[in-house]
Amino acid sequence: MKLKIHSTSEELGRRAAEEGAAEINQAIEASGRAIIIVATGASQFAMLEALVGCDIDWSRVTAFHLDEYVGLPATHKASFRGYLRTRFVERVGNLKAFVEVGGDAADLEGEVARLNACLAGETVDVCFAGIGENCHLAFNDPPADFAVEDPYIVVDLDAACRQQQFGEGWFDTIEAVPQRAISMSIRQIMKSRKIVLSVPDQRKALAVHQAVQLPVSPLYPASILQQHRGATLHLDPASASLLE
Repeated sequence: MKLKIHSTSEELGRRAAEEGAAEINQAIEASGRAIIIVATGASQFAMLEALVGCDIDWSRVTAFHLDEYVGLPATHKASFRGYLRTRFVERVGNLKAFVEVGGDAADLEGEVARLNACLAGETVDVCFAGIGENCHLAFNDPPADFAVEDPYIVVDLDAACRQQQFGEGWFDTIEAVPQRAISMSIRQIMKSRKIVLSVPDQRKALAVHQAVQLPVSPLYPASILQQHRGATLHLDPASASLLE
């Protein structure tokens, strides 16, 4: 995993988007298409703003997303589908496909099976992601399952994760934050050719330290990225402040 520290969160987002866009264009040039993973949350605002302005033939790009709350409709302000439709899908306009995670599906097992079938046999060219305040990767909270092979799984959200979602203003009360989610698994994320992580803000500093400087452990899920040679962690001075 490579580290890049930028002077501002805006520069962080721009540089992360540029790195990911170059990989997307390289995949399109090599095979005529690209498959990407896009993430959500406050950490992705600047990166997505820059990414939608990059010179990419989006008609050749299929996008999946990392996770979605169980039971939350796409119309809810915290829905990751709604977030990505507004900040990404609608703005690029001609995306080849956007494979949504239907967290409010009546048949949850069937929805997970559908998603897993969509990714079966595919190679993800670029995974855009962040790191949670509890060092989670996607919604794989500690202790994360590093062994499960399924691309998407149903997970329980721990108290720290739910507090972060409330603290970022996505929910009116902590009780309103769902307790489960459909998440891309750790192994599936690690299969991506390139992983571009955007992690600004002081509140992520401890998680960054854990992910970068502590031994790889399910207690610090994002620490697994130390083993990915194609991962780049983009930081600002605040999020890098606890690195030795």
